[in-house]
Amino acid sequence: MRQTDAATLLAQLLPIARLAGDAIMAVYNAGKVNVALKADHSPVTAADLAAHHILAQQLSPLIPGCPIVSEEDEASQRHRHGAGQMWLIDPLDGTKEFIARNGEFTVNIALIEQGRSVLGVVYAPAIDALYWGGAGLGAFRRIGSITTAIQVASHATDGLCRVVASKSHLNTETQAFIDRLGLVSLVQAGSSLKFCRVAEGVADIYPRLGPTCEWDTAAAQAVLEGAGGVVLDLTGQPLRYGKPDVLNPSFIATRDAALIPA
Repeated sequence: MRQTDAATLLAQLLPIARLAGDAIMAVYNAGKVNVALKADHSPVTAADLAAHHILAQQLSPLIPGCPIVSEEDEASQRHRHGAGQMWLIDPLDGTKEFIARNGEFTVNIALIEQGRSVLGVVYAPAIDALYWGGAGLGAFRRIGSITTAIQVASHATDGLCRVVASKSHLNTETQAFIDRLGLVSLVQAGSSLKFCRVAEGVADIYPRLGPTCEWDTAAAQAVLEGAGGVVLDLTGQPLRYGKPDVLNPSFIATRDAALIPA
């Protein structure tokens, strides 16, 4: 895809992400949320489903014939492949954060081409923070009505490595990795906002040594790569999409691959 076409497409995606975010917030602001469990025992709410339906409807005409693969549509998984194009969406990333009412949940929209996330949009509706970008396209953040180009930090701050870590995912392997980084400070964030913290320069590295699904990472990977960062598996290869297994390998998202301990 040409950069001009990609930039035009990104501009079309921003109001779509906001529409999905509005649907999520309508449920969020209504009070008590009813929670059901999917077959894999992960939670799902009316907000997940409302956002899914909006995204599926709005994305369909943008690239005629391009399949839409959504976490909330099991039948769509048959379209998940590593060749050609597909939309890969997580209508509500961070359902647990949504249920906990901490505001750190997001709408994730990514376009995949030949197994690579070429552009992505991440929208956190509770804080009205919108991120978008892709490799070669730059990365941007809009808070309210203010839009800013963002990029990863160029150097460490105060000699500390700023590590994005989730208390709920701080397993033994992740703690051992953090211990190898030397002096660190921890940056807390939920859902795909972890990647965005690195992309906007307020964190240096986000290790995820545990399971995630492709729709959890695709949009935010594009934003981070647009900001100058990388998302690598433990063999040093960028995360790929449309794999036989929807689960991602363990990965490191960082402003600089040189920060990853040998």
